[in-house]
Amino acid sequence: MNVQSQKKFGTAESRLPFECVALVLQGGGALGAYQAGVYEALAEAGIHPDWVAGVSIGAINSAIIAGNEPAERVAKLRTFWREITANPLLDWTAATDVLAPKGNLPRALFNQFSAACALVAGAPGFFSLRQPAPWLHSDGSLQGTSFYDTSRLKSTLERLVDFDRINAGGMRFSVGAVNVRTGNLVYFDNETHTIRPEHVMASGSLPPGFPAVEIEGELYWDGGLVSNTPLQWVVEHGTRQDTIAFQVDLWSARGEVPSNLADVAARQKDIQYSSRSRAHTDQFKQYQRARHALASLLSKLPADLLASEEARMLGGIADHKVYKLVHLIYRAKQYETHSKDYEFSRLAMEEHWRAGYFDAVRTLRHPEALSRPDNLDGVSTYDLAVDGRE
Repeated sequence: MNVQSQKKFGTAESRLPFECVALVLQGGGALGAYQAGVYEALAEAGIHPDWVAGVSIGAINSAIIAGNEPAERVAKLRTFWREITANPLLDWTAATDVLAPKGNLPRALFNQFSAACALVAGAPGFFSLRQPAPWLHSDGSLQGTSFYDTSRLKSTLERLVDFDRINAGGMRFSVGAVNVRTGNLVYFDNETHTIRPEHVMASGSLPPGFPAVEIEGELYWDGGLVSNTPLQWVVEHGTRQDTIAFQVDLWSARGEVPSNLADVAARQKDIQYSSRSRAHTDQFKQYQRARHALASLLSKLPADLLASEEARMLGGIADHKVYKLVHLIYRAKQYETHSKDYEFSRLAMEEHWRAGYFDAVRTLRHPEALSRPDNLDGVSTYDLAVDGRE
């Protein structure tokens, strides 16, 4: 399937000077509501992705986006996030602003209690505590190698995602997982695979919490174990096109120096899960500069050298396509601790969703965020926190 043949919506093409619009969604558990908020703002602006790629919770959000009609996507995302954050014990906090705990200490205590509830009770329609406990199951069984049962997630995906639509190829779809036996990162892509709920679940099966998922005789874990962002797959494995990629990250590399052990745990997660994203971005920018420079050099060669085997080989690498990377990065509140990725309260979900929505609205307000790179490198990035004027 050629990515250029995927154009169905037209709105994005009329607004953006690019051939491909990619949405790249990182892993981060409960923080993934931020990505749903970003998507809502993009959809309101008439920006519809031609390619959506995700890891872990990003894979679930990607499946809901790719597996529904454009007009239904935000509603289906909302359904998913409201269902998995339903908790009768805690829902009152999101009912009105008056009831929500105020101040960093009360909110931190609430978040820790909410996270403890998820550890014990799981999240509705997502995962539940395994009964009996894993050590009471036989060695080698999936039940004996994970603390939670994710069978509820399969039912949720089957209800909210049209997998026939994903496999029809109207939008390219990619999710990353790790082969447990080989340790290799694998992408399940609708150009090469028939996508099923198991492929999405495999991308989010973070051990030892969640069990590995068997696909075609192999077991797979969460792709974030190797790389928590699918940016490298998008820029290296697609048809070369002028591309704008909205990279939505849930972990920020920048942060304060920790002052206690709880802060250390939170900061460690931020660095661990964001560093590969930053490294992939820097690596790609260097690679793209080399491709542009090589294309310029080849255009200056005389005909006899250009016809050489070496020049023809290099010509397969060189091009003048441009890439714009728009970074949208969730930046945790002071009261959010190391448990923020499994704090599934309705209150936190709504906050994360709003943060993603307004970050995207503010980003789209700046014309330079959506403009083609005008430098010799053919690649540029935009991050509101770094480049914005607000």
